[in-house]
Amino acid sequence: MKTATLPAKPLAKWMLASLLGLITLLAIMPRASQAADCPTLLNHQFNRLQDDAPQNLCQYAGKVAVVVNTASYCGFTSQYEGLEKLYAKYQSKGLVILGFPSNDFSQEPDENKKIADFCYNTYGVKFPMFAKTSVAGRSANPLFAALKKAGAKEPGWNFYKYVIGRDGKLVGSYNSLTRPDDKEFLATIDKALAAQ
Repeated sequence: MKTATLPAKPLAKWMLASLLGLITLLAIMPRASQAADCPTLLNHQFNRLQDDAPQNLCQYAGKVAVVVNTASYCGFTSQYEGLEKLYAKYQSKGLVILGFPSNDFSQEPDENKKIADFCYNTYGVKFPMFAKTSVAGRSANPLFAALKKAGAKEPGWNFYKYVIGRDGKLVGSYNSLTRPDDKEFLATIDKALAAQ
């Protein structure tokens, strides 16, 4: 009984093509897994304030995120300083602050570049900031709409703060009067950071 054999060159090409296909599949799989692991609240993309480069918030999955709507010409603008101190203190423990400038309350008329320069030059802001956006009402961006859907109160003014736990769920929301060094606010962050 004779068995059929494939010529060596076509067999080598087939094996090489199969191997390349397997390598490609393995390279793609982690990305699919990361997308599947992204919590709904963070599964949004926004442009970075400094250069309009698209940023997916999924990169912050597994961290504790404080989402804050900001403005440069507000009585609460000095909270940038406290937020930056909070970020510097807790970043290594898994905290990220996500700033969203908004003119919803007529206190952020500037363009992105000028806002970025103001934040850095005046308060030394190094935490992630995103392009100017709407945070309230029908035109609220998808993140703020999702926060409201998750049970948070819609921003009634600038510097509302929303704490998202490592699991991607809303764990606290605070109004403008809550300073970044407020004991209750810090306790919520500490508790969220301790959760694994």
